[in-house]
Amino acid sequence: MLTQKHKSITKSRLANFAATGGLFRETGLQAALYSKRASFDEAKMSLHVYSVPQLARIPFASAVVTSTAAAPAYRDAKPGDHFGPSWSTHWFHLEFKLPDGWHRDEEEIWLEFDPSCEALIYSKDGHALQGITGGNVAERRVHFPLSAVTPIDDHGSYELYIEVGCNGLFGNSTDGPDIAPPNPDRTFRLASVELLAPYKPAWDLKYDFEILRMMINELEGSNPVRANQALMVANQVCNTFDRTTPETMRASIFKCLDVTRAFFSTSRTTSQVQHRVTAIGNCHIDTAWLWPYDETKRKIARSWATQAQLMDTYPFYKFAASQAQQFDWLLTGYPDVFKRLQDLHKRDQFVPIGGTWVEMDANIPSGEAFVRQFVYGQRFFEEHFGERCQVFWLPDTFGYSAQLPQIVRLADMKYFFTQKLSWNNINKFPHTTFYWAGLDGSKVLTHMAPSETYVARVTVEELVKSARNHADSALTNESLMLFGHGDGGGGPGVDQLERLKRFYNADSSSIDGIPRVAPGHPNDFYERVERDSGDKLVTWKGELYFELHRGTYTSQAFVKKANRECELQLRELEFLATAASVLAAKSDGKMNYTYPKKQFEEMWKKVLLNQFHDVLPGSSIEMVFDDARAIYNDVYKQLAELRVAADEALAGAVPAATGAHEYSVVNTLTWPVSGVFKLPPSAIITGPHVQPAAKLPSLTSTGSDALNSLISKTLSTNTGFVQFDSVPGMSVSSAASLPIDSVSDESVSIKQNASGSFVLRNKFVTAEFNKGGRLVSFVDNELSRELVARNADGKPQAGGANRFVMFDDVPIYWDAWDVEIYHLETAKDCPPASRISIYEKGPLVASLLVEYQLSPKSKLVQTISLTASSSRLDFHTLVDWNESRRMLKVEFPFDIHSDIATYESAYGYVQRPTHFNTSWDYARFEVCCHRFADLSEFGYGVSILNDSKYGFATHGNVMRLSLLRSPKAPDANCDMGTHEFRYAIYPHKGTFFESNVVEVAHEFNSPPRILPSTAASSASSSTTTDSSLDAGLSMFAVKGARNVVLDAVKLAEDSNDVVLRFYEAYGGKAFARIESQFKIAKAIKCNLLEEDLQDVEVSKDGLSFALTLKAFEIVTIKLTLH
Repeated sequence: MLTQKHKSITKSRLANFAATGGLFRETGLQAALYSKRASFDEAKMSLHVYSVPQLARIPFASAVVTSTAAAPAYRDAKPGDHFGPSWSTHWFHLEFKLPDGWHRDEEEIWLEFDPSCEALIYSKDGHALQGITGGNVAERRVHFPLSAVTPIDDHGSYELYIEVGCNGLFGNSTDGPDIAPPNPDRTFRLASVELLAPYKPAWDLKYDFEILRMMINELEGSNPVRANQALMVANQVCNTFDRTTPETMRASIFKCLDVTRAFFSTSRTTSQVQHRVTAIGNCHIDTAWLWPYDETKRKIARSWATQAQLMDTYPFYKFAASQAQQFDWLLTGYPDVFKRLQDLHKRDQFVPIGGTWVEMDANIPSGEAFVRQFVYGQRFFEEHFGERCQVFWLPDTFGYSAQLPQIVRLADMKYFFTQKLSWNNINKFPHTTFYWAGLDGSKVLTHMAPSETYVARVTVEELVKSARNHADSALTNESLMLFGHGDGGGGPGVDQLERLKRFYNADSSSIDGIPRVAPGHPNDFYERVERDSGDKLVTWKGELYFELHRGTYTSQAFVKKANRECELQLRELEFLATAASVLAAKSDGKMNYTYPKKQFEEMWKKVLLNQFHDVLPGSSIEMVFDDARAIYNDVYKQLAELRVAADEALAGAVPAATGAHEYSVVNTLTWPVSGVFKLPPSAIITGPHVQPAAKLPSLTSTGSDALNSLISKTLSTNTGFVQFDSVPGMSVSSAASLPIDSVSDESVSIKQNASGSFVLRNKFVTAEFNKGGRLVSFVDNELSRELVARNADGKPQAGGANRFVMFDDVPIYWDAWDVEIYHLETAKDCPPASRISIYEKGPLVASLLVEYQLSPKSKLVQTISLTASSSRLDFHTLVDWNESRRMLKVEFPFDIHSDIATYESAYGYVQRPTHFNTSWDYARFEVCCHRFADLSEFGYGVSILNDSKYGFATHGNVMRLSLLRSPKAPDANCDMGTHEFRYAIYPHKGTFFESNVVEVAHEFNSPPRILPSTAASSASSSTTTDSSLDAGLSMFAVKGARNVVLDAVKLAEDSNDVVLRFYEAYGGKAFARIESQFKIAKAIKCNLLEEDLQDVEVSKDGLSFALTLKAFEIVTIKLTLH
């Protein structure tokens, strides 16, 4: 046969036969796909459109034509019309009758509606039927089967509404790649509206032929015999196809099908050596990315309505969807679609999965935020689908925190799925199926799809890749394959399901040369692997670091700051509200306070929404961050209102004080806190422990209006400082009850020496800054130890610490996502300070005001402060940032030698190398860090603390905090404008394990708060009862184990029990006694979902219980109080 002698020519022939366009499209299979076609005019269609004003998105009920005067203004429309601009909505009203000779009961009929963008088809009575993805894209879906809707009469008449959203599946970029900023003025053409009658045998042949061509191309190297056989069969199809007349063409198609089916049926194998693939449909929908949240709500409806229709058509098909937030939006906006999914779930076709509120970023959220993701996610799925998720589903997140395995297990889950590490750009992750062990040793069975995608198309290439790339195939010879169009939604198409139908066979056989594939539930896959191979699999311990997208630790600084603030303020308010509600319950009606449980859930869900893995990391379009800012502002407003109520309730429960001490101090941390604290604007306090505010030194006039406004808002409103020796942990204390350190004029001092340098000194440390603003000396006074590293000539290394450095920041492709390793070669020192002034002169706080012109476009103003009570050196920073693809960092060369640095992460820490010995080491040239990074050697260490930054690096003895980036896609204005943030240097004796770095980092982020004098005085007239707090007594206290942090105090989700959440912070066993000011009737250890695990013995007096924690263990205790 000549086919084997001219393979390349034959392949070209096959391509022409299958072509959907081009010169020869009418000579091949394309000509046979439709038996009938009626254009818009031929079908006598009636089409009208209502263009919704002001980019509003309105529901179906507001768009339908009614007889009322307020009916929408529809106008005539036709194919070829253009609609816009970007993000606008246009409701089409389509009416038509089947042409003569068209019979719905005798043949399948499709409506082709192609608006070149996204759309959703509704029935006349408002049921969402199917999504549309128009345009010339791989994800194109423009055919709607009329069998999915009932005609409005017996004559084949139809009436449909179609909601068209002017955005593509991947947003509205028109200038280059999809991730470019969206074009606000994009328009879309209504490309086609027509009726089609598909010729089903021709479509069957089309899908068979696709698989043959895939086998030819994919198996040529690995299995040339099968590739050659497929080539011969495909060529035989071309020879058999007869296009002489419509009749001969249709007859030949049946002969061609005989050829293809004979090939597929006679070449099946049941060999168990063949790799086994479990295929699960999905349509990964980014909750926001290149489109705003409100567009996501419509994407969900389009995608899931379509998949519901396909599950009816293909009973073998299973489809998984994650993110409870998306389900909640669907329930609210499209209850009919939600009900369809519930019914399909009962048929075991629709699979709710994931267990979290959104598919969140897995690096930046706090430990408690991770917990709430699972709590609210699992509760939603259990309420609406009658079961919890078993698989933690996070296919597209940029690295995975080391405490997640423990959190997953405590959320009643066992398994984890991702594939993102296949994107690593330096090292290939060595495993596919393995146990992932967290900081405490908790394990989850983990699978990373060897097809290396969550948007597979069910191709031969992907199936073969699933077998070839499986790194653990010697231990388990099966894998998951997630298929379906994703990121922008969509899900599997008919073509993918038709291919799956051909690959899949009920007897578990497979086409020889291709792995076995069958649709299946992810739970079943994991259970088989666990049963058959669980005792053989390897374990990977610690974080799953993603070697890409390292810039997401820094991009969009405001969202990271707002996230940190909301996490901490929610924690504080939950504690205060819990205390107030408990006291109110004990007051016999004399104290009126109700725990705002519903409001807490609302606020948490808003914060969790913004933790989505393209929002919190900073990799979405500008519209998304407009939404995020509005959401945070809503949370801030709610927090402020609820805080006033809790403050007033608790102020009334604190024994009244008089005179200059008529105010209360709140400390929500586990331990007593001493130090100097900023006074609130309303505080009028006098005494030797108070330092009045100093006058702000004059500044140069080169700052922008925005920067000057920020300076006025932050620095000019300083009201002074107050010092307390010990504010009890977990307490609301009368100021009069707090001990006060003696204060002298020399408690902290500042002066300028003869060389022009400025020296800040207290009894702990001495800090010297040169005229350029560099920290050239930082001395531990007790040890006379210099901490700033020196060169051989005795001069400060790199000119000193607090060194601002600008880097070129031009990644290979992913602009907002990536900072690449070569950026380290482009460092340029920023110019020295342009002006330094002495600001605060003591006795409690001494500070400098320093101005830097970072570049011709950007300016930084910094207050550098040292208090009388601590060795911590604080840097309060204001920046007006206007750069393009540059990155700002601040560096600290310390005289500390260590091969590892310690970085805080959620509910623990991670230690990473400070050298570049191996590719695994230098791949981590930029890492994620929460409140602190520590560099320690035997006997001494230094930490860098921060209040809102997450990007960090330590190389050798240089610690480097990433401050700001300036990418231009997908948000062209990312981080432009003003910023406010704080960081600090904290030196300590001993190694990290012997230090109190964890406590100091918490204190830096959550200092005691002074209740405004108005709240205290307004409540001081309250009658104190048994519900009053003992002045200075902690409501809850951890005794005997300084490594245990009480991180959450709240009321239980389903009762008025009090829930306490602890974690072990330093990596060692802890034996603690937990003391309570409230009498405890019962204590129970529970999981994160607050289900009872075991009773905890309470002391005879009901005021304490013992608690043992393993290293890094998270423990939740539920208390029933008397």
